[in-house]
Amino acid sequence: MQPNEINLTVDLTNSGSPVTKAYARYDQVGNRSTYIGEGHSTDSRNLLQFYRTEPKRNGESRGVMKGALKFTIDRSVPNASGTGNIVSPQIIEVSIANPVGVTPAQTLEAFQYAVALLDDDTIAAPFRDTQEI
Repeated sequence: MQPNEINLTVDLTNSGSPVTKAYARYDQVGNRSTYIGEGHSTDSRNLLQFYRTEPKRNGESRGVMKGALKFTIDRSVPNASGTGNIVSPQIIEVSIANPVGVTPAQTLEAFQYAVALLDDDTIAAPFRDTQEI
């Protein structure tokens, strides 16, 4: 189980100046844990969520364990008519599907590929800013 408090070291502007952001467990229901961060309210979300799905055997396959991390923060953005702003969620999701029997070393290696993709601005910036594929 994840701890009740999570402190993330985040370089908010990718400038080499990280800050610590604290999240506290808010809710745990079944296979979902929700944490709230600074400034979270019903009007302005700042959430970190963990999800998991247990594997289901299918023939000779022992199944696939699935997990996901989801970060949601509400942002004020211009409305479509250009006359004001609306609040809308910005959501980042990362998921993993591990076949039962994969080793921790293999999972770490796969995670490192994801970290490399997210950390390489020549690849990540066009994807995250304009969804270039």
